[in-house]
Amino acid sequence: MIRIRPEQPEDATSVHTVNEMAFGQPTEANLVDALRVACPDAVSLVAASDDQVVGHILFTPVTVADGEHEVKGMGLAPMAVLPDHQRQGIGSQLAKAGLAILRQRNCPFVIVLGHPEYYPRFGFLPASRHGLVCQWDGVPDEAFMVLIFDEAIMSTVSGVARYRDEFDEAM
Repeated sequence: MIRIRPEQPEDATSVHTVNEMAFGQPTEANLVDALRVACPDAVSLVAASDDQVVGHILFTPVTVADGEHEVKGMGLAPMAVLPDHQRQGIGSQLAKAGLAILRQRNCPFVIVLGHPEYYPRFGFLPASRHGLVCQWDGVPDEAFMVLIFDEAIMSTVSGVARYRDEFDEAM
């Protein structure tokens, strides 16, 4: 049985391994390690099977600014599941749990750069529909998505959505 819970300090090595194995390279794992230190307000959840960490999801602060207004929200990245545990709904459980926490914390929006066939099941739509653009050039419109929790706040801003600087270093 899979249990979703907040990441604990003793999970760091397992979370690193999950991300490295899921992505087949150390870039995302190293990014998670850097963000863990830099973002005390991050939402970091693990999926555990018995005592083994088999999945991880991270939400870190992002901003949308248009020169006059700035709104802070969260970005979903990365999400990882061990290869032998994929396609069992673990990623969906992680995403739902994290989004529920952010909704309870009155987070106005969540952005994600991901598979356009996957994330709409959680309510994500192309960010361009809300006047939001990704900070990185060449990102396909359908892959840069947003989930709006607070329409009133988000109606006051449009423009470039910016992830933390650690993401630039990983790109």
